[in-house]
Amino acid sequence: MPELWLLEIANGLLVRQRQKKLTAAERKTALATLAALNFIVDTDAGKAAFKATSEMAEKHGLSVYDATYLEVALRRSLPLASRDGPLLRAAKRSGVKLL
Repeated sequence: MPELWLLEIANGLLVRQRQKKLTAAERKTALATLAALNFIVDTDAGKAAFKATSEMAEKHGLSVYDATYLEVALRRSLPLASRDGPLLRAAKRSGVKLL
């Protein structure tokens, strides 16, 4: 996963707390649970932002943020899990396995 995922998850939990869908304690528990997991973080994703990722974003009508997930999945031959329609369609067109 790109480092971006960690930021998106942390931000998503904070947004849910602000929307009163999570308590502060629930958000902190979720963050602690996630922090204890052994993620493999792709540190090369940022290096691709100015070339491959930007080109994928343009080609598929994605944001560069969303195209980052596609770029990592393609480069590492990994499946992709998302609820984002345009990203899922781009992944399917690119031959990425979907979860």
